[in-house]
Amino acid sequence: MTTTVTSHRPQPPAQPVTLRAKRLPRYAAPAIAVVALLVAAGIVYGAGIGGPVLVVVVGALLYLAGLYLATNAVEGRRSARNRTWSALIHSAFVLAVLPLASVVWTLVSKGAERLDGNFFLTSMNNIGARDANGGAYHAIVGTLEQAGIATLITVPLGVLCAIYVVEYGRGRFAFTIRFFVDVMTGIPSIVTGLFVLAFWVLIVSPFFNDGRPGFSGFAAALALSVLMLPTVVRSSEEMLRLVPAPLREGAYALGVPKWKTILRVVLPTALPGIVTGVMLAIARAAGETAPVLLVAGGGAAINFNPFENNQSSLALFVYQQAGEASKYSPARAWTAALTLVALVLILTVAAKLLARRNRLGR
Repeated sequence: MTTTVTSHRPQPPAQPVTLRAKRLPRYAAPAIAVVALLVAAGIVYGAGIGGPVLVVVVGALLYLAGLYLATNAVEGRRSARNRTWSALIHSAFVLAVLPLASVVWTLVSKGAERLDGNFFLTSMNNIGARDANGGAYHAIVGTLEQAGIATLITVPLGVLCAIYVVEYGRGRFAFTIRFFVDVMTGIPSIVTGLFVLAFWVLIVSPFFNDGRPGFSGFAAALALSVLMLPTVVRSSEEMLRLVPAPLREGAYALGVPKWKTILRVVLPTALPGIVTGVMLAIARAAGETAPVLLVAGGGAAINFNPFENNQSSLALFVYQQAGEASKYSPARAWTAALTLVALVLILTVAAKLLARRNRLGR
């Protein structure tokens, strides 16, 4: 007879099952970055082969290598690859932002010297090389008038061209339009200036100016409109193509004509993107110097009439002041550059807010 003896000894508690894997502490990545920069500084300055920029580059490479090795030792190979690629993406973002931040800082630091009432309320008329006064009022007026006229010419043509290509265009004609728009995108600004000089200034304007060629802000606006047109067409075309097809089909099913569907459904939906493209075109046009110099001639006096006499612009003003032999000219050039950037920024924000308000109102 076999007797079974059961033990009533207390069993040790079972260990809780955890799904957490080993991970690097939060301070590991900053610590690796600091060590990498110190090692890079020791290598670069010790060997005398470079400066701070090379230290940052070598430090970034050492940081990526150190992060991969540390993560591979603690978390494994798969996590090491993930962390390394994440660091590369963040590094690319920082590299993209650094030039922009540098430009903004340089403009603000150097352009703040002449941010005064005299700069914005006076022109360079009768201002000599030894005169510390003088401003860009005439150039601001010229930029606003030239960019405004170019926008009034370009936006209707560009948007209507994009509507035709997307909604109506078929066959070789639509392909030809796309081809020439792409070709116009790469035309240098000096070529557009020469074209308007040869066509408008030398051939057309003498009929309105007693047989003499006439430089004017309107001629500069024509040249700028040629530069703006391909940007407006291509951006508007892409935005119109992004409008979902069911929106059009729903309007057609309700018996709405095609032209009214485009006007009431397609354009309001694509309006924010179209506004963005228009502002990019305006920003490019406002910063052009060669066309204004060729067909508007520039000038130191204030000219409110864009159809007669020479007219300046902020970009041309920066170019002229940067080449002047005066110790006061660089400050004017930097302030004018800051004014141009601020003006484009203000117009962009205002246009985006207006487009958003109109879209929400619908």
